[in-house]
Amino acid sequence: MPGLSDRVQTFTDSAIRRMTRISDEYGAINLSQGFPDFDPPKEIMDALAKAAYAGPHQYSVTFGAENFREALARKQGGAIGREIDPEKEIVVTCGGTEAMMCAMMTICNPGDKVMVFSPFYENYGADAILSGAEPIYIPLVPPEYGFDIRLVEEGFRQGAKAIIVCNPSNPCGKVFTEEELTAIGELAVKYDGFVVTDEVYEHMVYAPNHHTCMASLPGMYEHTITCNSLSKTYSITGWRLGYLIGPEEVIEAAKKVHDFLTVGAAAPLQEAAVTGLNFPQSYYDDLLELYTEKRAYFLDGLDRIGLKHNVPQGTYFVMIDIQEYLNLPQFAGYTDLEFCEWMIRNIGVAAVPGSSFFKEEVNNLIRLHFAREKSTMDEALNRLAKLQELVK
Repeated sequence: MPGLSDRVQTFTDSAIRRMTRISDEYGAINLSQGFPDFDPPKEIMDALAKAAYAGPHQYSVTFGAENFREALARKQGGAIGREIDPEKEIVVTCGGTEAMMCAMMTICNPGDKVMVFSPFYENYGADAILSGAEPIYIPLVPPEYGFDIRLVEEGFRQGAKAIIVCNPSNPCGKVFTEEELTAIGELAVKYDGFVVTDEVYEHMVYAPNHHTCMASLPGMYEHTITCNSLSKTYSITGWRLGYLIGPEEVIEAAKKVHDFLTVGAAAPLQEAAVTGLNFPQSYYDDLLELYTEKRAYFLDGLDRIGLKHNVPQGTYFVMIDIQEYLNLPQFAGYTDLEFCEWMIRNIGVAAVPGSSFFKEEVNNLIRLHFAREKSTMDEALNRLAKLQELVK
C-alpha cells in the first residue's frame, strides 16, 4: 500500500468524540461531548416538520439559502454593530467546524503561522495543520486563564498571519474582556493580520461578564473573520448549520473554498432554522437565564461533593482538577485519558481529558459540561460522589 500523507500522522482523532463512543459502549452519562439532552424550541421543530413536506429538498444556493442569509444578517448585524450584506459578507457552512476550516484555508498559505490560545478547542490545532499552517500556542494561565499580550505581539513579530480567539472559550469558559480584545485587535491592525473568532457560545455569558464581538471594535471588521454556528444557541448540534461573516474580499474567497469542501448546507434545515433566527430578544434572555441556573445547580453539586473546579464565565463547560485522585496508589502512572476511561467504566460518567486541549503538559484536568436536564445532572452528581469515597 502506498504511504499516507504526512499531515495525518501529526494529530489524533478527537478525544471528545472518542469519549462519546466509549460512553455509549458502557452506558455512561455523557458529560464529555457538548450537546444538550433536551429538545430544540418547539417553533423550530414545527418549522422542520413543515419543511419535511413543503421543502426545499434540493440544493440551495451554495453559499446559503437567501432567506437564511438575510435572517443571519439581521441577527448578527445587531451584535456586530453594522449592516451586514447577506450577498457579499456571509457564507453558510456545514457547522462551525467547517466554518473554521474554511476560514483557515481561505487565509493561510502552507508555512504560514497562526496563533492559538492554549487551552483550545481541539479542532484548532488540526485545522491549522490541515490548512498547511504552523500553530504558535499562547498560554491561557489557570485558574483565571489570563494571558500575556506581549506573547501575542511576539507571535505577530514572528510572522503570524492570524490569531484564533474562541470567545467565550471552550474548554475553560473564559470570556475575553473588551480591553483584552482591543489589545489583540490593535496588534492585528499594527501587523496587518487577521483575527479569526469562534463565537458559538455568544449567548452563554454569565453576569457580570458580557460578550463583545471582535468585529464590532473600531477598525476591526476588515481584520476579523467571525465563525459561528446555530448548534448551541438553538440546541440543534446535529443540524450542522454554521457560517462565516467578514469583509467582502475574504468572504468571496471563502465561498470558493466552501463550495469544493461541502457544496452546501442542508436546504430543509436552513429553511426551518430561519424561524429561530427571527426569534425576539426575549428568547436569548431566557436562554441565558436557563444556563445561568444550570451552571449554578451543577457547580453547587460539585461543591457538595468536594470536586475542585473553575467557575466558567461563559459556555456550559467546567474544568475539574483530578490531581488528588491521581495521587492515589491505584492511579499511579495514570494519564488523564486513562482516568477518564476508568471513570466511564467504574463511575458511569464521561469526561474529556484536559490534555487534549493544552499544548502544555497538563495531566490533572478533565472537562465536564452541564447542558443537561436537572434529573440527568442529579444522577451524574450522585455517580461522581463515588470519587470522594476514594480519598476518605
